[in-house]
Amino acid sequence: MNTEALISQGVEILCPASVHIDMAVMPARISPRDVRIHQGCHLAGRHTFVADGVRIGTEGPVTLVNCWIGPGVELKSGYFENAVFLEGATLGAGSHVRGGTILEEQASTAHCVGLKQTILFPYVTLGSLINFCDCLMAGGTSRKDHSEVGSSFIHFNYTPNQDKATASLMGDVPGGVMLNQRPIFLGGQGGLVGPCRIAYGTVSAAGTIVRKDQIKPDYLIFGDLGKESRVPWKPSNLGNSPRIIRNNIFYIGNLFALRHWYDQVRRRFIDQRFPQELHEGLIRTLDLALDERVHRLGLFIAKLNKAKLSKIWEELEALWSDRSKDRGDRAMRDRFINQLEPLRARGEPYLATIQALPQETAAMGTQWLTGIVDEIVTSGLAMEA
Repeated sequence: MNTEALISQGVEILCPASVHIDMAVMPARISPRDVRIHQGCHLAGRHTFVADGVRIGTEGPVTLVNCWIGPGVELKSGYFENAVFLEGATLGAGSHVRGGTILEEQASTAHCVGLKQTILFPYVTLGSLINFCDCLMAGGTSRKDHSEVGSSFIHFNYTPNQDKATASLMGDVPGGVMLNQRPIFLGGQGGLVGPCRIAYGTVSAAGTIVRKDQIKPDYLIFGDLGKESRVPWKPSNLGNSPRIIRNNIFYIGNLFALRHWYDQVRRRFIDQRFPQELHEGLIRTLDLALDERVHRLGLFIAKLNKAKLSKIWEELEALWSDRSKDRGDRAMRDRFINQLEPLRARGEPYLATIQALPQETAAMGTQWLTGIVDEIVTSGLAMEA
């Protein structure tokens, strides 16, 4: 019945007999304006939202479950669940995208890419045959100057001790949202062992496995594939636990900063290109990402079996439980928004407006968001005491 309902309201469905629209899908959440669903596709979930000009299944069947899809997005083929794709995002054939994933404007992947708990800022581009779960990547200023991950790259996000406190931060939120940072390039046939922090301007050569943080910008990292090392190892060895905990807290702090950006800044751009439903999807998905990171870090801390650490962790969990709590310097936030507002009022798209910010205004916004990250990280320093 839902297939007929979508067709009657103007959605173009090629070969309707091969397309299944679950009864939970609300026709009112599927735009009738220039939306095309190709043969063999399956849409499900009451949260599913499709904006204008979307193409689904252009290179093969698509299964879509509870996703929020912005204008002009193209999902070529694959599986997509509990994810958000903003205007102009493109995902190649054979994609496998799971919960907690956000692709912001004009982010893209080529064929056969796996994402879960992954956040890609505008313009970020992933090649083919990539596993890039549990990551946040920013950097770049345009489609010609963007952060990129080469084909056959892997983010190693699962340890021999079966833990996933391994999320990696490439760039950061306070600088990344201003769309004025140097891009990051991770060469193909390489990998990154999480949890890592990678600075803007970093380049890893093809074939390199990055195992250490690179927090100074503009460095080239080479890997020595011919060198073999062996060290004693036991299954209970949890490695450099202070660094693991610290990097996880930095990641959580950046997610809190991003939530404030979405709540305080993104919502001011709600219009036909960024409908209310997309904003709701961003907040919902980011909360799921925060839940995942806190959960995974809690499991890792439990494995350390240290009573004092576990007690501190309980206090931190309670402190961070209120996702909507106002954090950071409110006066600075208000000054930034007051300077943003005249530009926003011109009616230009989000990306153009942010990139038109005067340098001092962008720096103020970055300082406001950095204060939120610092607040979370400072509260987490008790874990190292």
